[in-house]
Amino acid sequence: MRLGITMFATDLTMAPHELAAEAEARGFASLYLPEHTHIPVSRATPPPTGDAALPEEYARTLDPLVSLAAAAVTTERIVLGTGVLLPAQREPIVTAKAVATLDRLAPGRVALGIGFGWNAEEGADHGVPWKRRRAVAREHVLAMRALWTDEEASFTGEFAGFAPSRAWPKPSRRVPVLLGGAPGPTLFAHIAEYGDGWMPIGGAGVREALPALRRACEDAGRAMVPVVPFGTLPTPGKLDHFASLGIEEVVLRVPAGDRDSVLPVLDGYARSHL
Repeated sequence: MRLGITMFATDLTMAPHELAAEAEARGFASLYLPEHTHIPVSRATPPPTGDAALPEEYARTLDPLVSLAAAAVTTERIVLGTGVLLPAQREPIVTAKAVATLDRLAPGRVALGIGFGWNAEEGADHGVPWKRRRAVAREHVLAMRALWTDEEASFTGEFAGFAPSRAWPKPSRRVPVLLGGAPGPTLFAHIAEYGDGWMPIGGAGVREALPALRRACEDAGRAMVPVVPFGTLPTPGKLDHFASLGIEEVVLRVPAGDRDSVLPVLDGYARSHL
């Protein structure tokens, strides 16, 4: 089983490019970074953590694509991914260029974990019609795929569109798009249509959800996609449980801290599980 790591990278934490180098040196397979563009102070959406107030790290998050570009220079093998990027809040032409450029710096090592977002106030500032955010994200991913794939790309949708256009660089391979979110028919329909995998947060309930995901893929005429539990803490038996389900990669969480707090955790994971 391949093990990756994720950290809530901020302006107060260990630098992501340093973390990537340290993770690669210890044998980890991937590094995933999250995204929040900003956090409105006046808010109605409850924190997803269950806390009374949203932790400060959400407002201090670094841009994941810029951070991963720096990590591309300090590494040679590790996969560099977003966990998760919010495509509904991003302009797809510019984002497609950024992702393809990242692949140019780290050929074949880019993965795009995406989500639909939970913070309605954040989405509103980006002009996202909140109840349609899944449809917006879908179109933005499909528009980016066209730019990555076609020599003369075009796209026509409700939320995105452009006339036949030429755009380089092109990624060196199909950029895998892993969709995050809770299991259910809506998410699994999205994965079956345009995703390359499911990235469940924590991984609880995966066993029970696998048959529904498999059926959704079969109904779309495609093979079962990979499942990558994300942000997991490797409690005793958990990795064995995932392995028994045929899961080949798990992304472990490290604290959002400086080198002195992050590296001992990284060392402990490496000693116990690599």
